[in-house]
Amino acid sequence: MYRKSEDFIEDWIASSAGTLSVMKAITDDKMDYSIVEGHNSLGWLAWHLVGAGGFFGQLAGLQIPAAGPDTSMPSSMTTIVEKYEEVIEAYKNEALTLTDEQLTEEVSGFMGPIARGKLLRTLIDHQTHHRGQMTVLLRQAGLPVPGVMGPTKEMQ
Repeated sequence: MYRKSEDFIEDWIASSAGTLSVMKAITDDKMDYSIVEGHNSLGWLAWHLVGAGGFFGQLAGLQIPAAGPDTSMPSSMTTIVEKYEEVIEAYKNEALTLTDEQLTEEVSGFMGPIARGKLLRTLIDHQTHHRGQMTVLLRQAGLPVPGVMGPTKEMQ
């Protein structure tokens, strides 16, 4: 749980930079790649993180741009990356306005009331989970895997 906005911003900057590098490694021709038919594709996962970023932000009471659940996934990774970059910047700006007291206030979460700082931690964890899925799919799709938390096998 975050108790200082600076702590969230520091984690958000690092986490979103890693996620952005993974998104930029996805090519348009591999957006539909999934482990098996019917599972989440690379493009879907990237677009999901754009929408989820906005949704988490709205739950936290922040003004984060979001694609609604009825918004169809763009056909270009460039567009997805641009929308994700908007989410990144919005969190950097909006989180600066949060006071220590606001981070401990309860807001409506997925399963009931949750401290705003804990919800923001869940945002980071959610993003990390899906970024990991995308890195596996990148390798299986024959695309380069960026070093997010250190060098990849290809970098060694």
